[in-house]
Parts: sequence; structure tokens; C-alpha cells
Amino acid sequence: MKRDEVLNYRPGPASERPLDDGETVQATFTADRARYWKDHAAMAALGSVAIAVVLLYLGKSHQIPIAVGAVFLGLAARGAFFASEARARRWQLTDRRLIGPQGQSVMLLEIARVQKLLGDVQVVTKTGAKHLIKHLADGQAALDAIERARTRRAAVAE
Repeated sequence: MKRDEVLNYRPGPASERPLDDGETVQATFTADRARYWKDHAAMAALGSVAIAVVLLYLGKSHQIPIAVGAVFLGLAARGAFFASEARARRWQLTDRRLIGPQGQSVMLLEIARVQKLLGDVQVVTKTGAKHLIKHLADGQAALDAIERARTRRAAVAE
């Protein structure tokens, strides 16, 4: 039986596809530590509001402080557990493609659109595949770099 590739996942450069001959890296995008924790704080705040609304609706307002504390504690534990893995992921923008973790690769001419989602950048291909570059310090700069590389590649292809 063939082992599932997902189980073989190891974050970092060892999981990335190698560069082709003559391919050059234009930019590298990695998770920002501060942004990672801000994203977790935002999830905790949103989760706390949701649980507070539900508890108010159920008439159990006295349980709100405990529930909010549990949400924050749970997301802090989740953040600590996954922090090293999230920071080990990197995306490399080359003159030909966008290379991501776990063997992901998107040719620049296959990108249909690039959009910002809070601090993240979503890359959508012409086939509908979606890739998310998470926890970026400056998502707009990454988006602009990808768009410039795609435009340059399209000009070379013509």
C-alpha cells in the first residue's frame, strides 16, 4: 500500500520542489511571528463574541467569563502547538512559478487572480485551485510582487 503524501509532510525547505535549471528566486514569503499571534488573537476575540452571544441566548450569562477564558486558552494552546510548523512554511516566487510547501507549485501563467484576505494572500489558478500564503507581515507587498512577476512572465511568453 502506498503511503499518503499528507502523512509524509515535513515543513521547511526539504518539502519544497527544487528549482529548475536557470530558474531564479525573486522573493520569499514566510509567516511573520507577530502576524501569526495577531491572527490567533483575532480568532479568539471572534470566538469569544460568538460564545457570549450563544450563552446570552441560552440564558446562561453567568458562564460567559469561563467560556471566554476557555476560548482564549484553547487558541493560545493551538497557536503554541502549531507555531513552529507555521513559521517553517515558506513560498518562493521565481521568474516562472510560485513554489510552496508540501510540493505545491503554481506556474505564473496559470494564476487567474491574486487577492488579499486580511494578512494572507490567496492565489487562485485558472483551474480553480486555491493556495493560501498565511500570516504575512505585509500581504499587499506579496500580492504586488506576485502580480509583477506574472506580468513579466506574460510579456516573456508573448
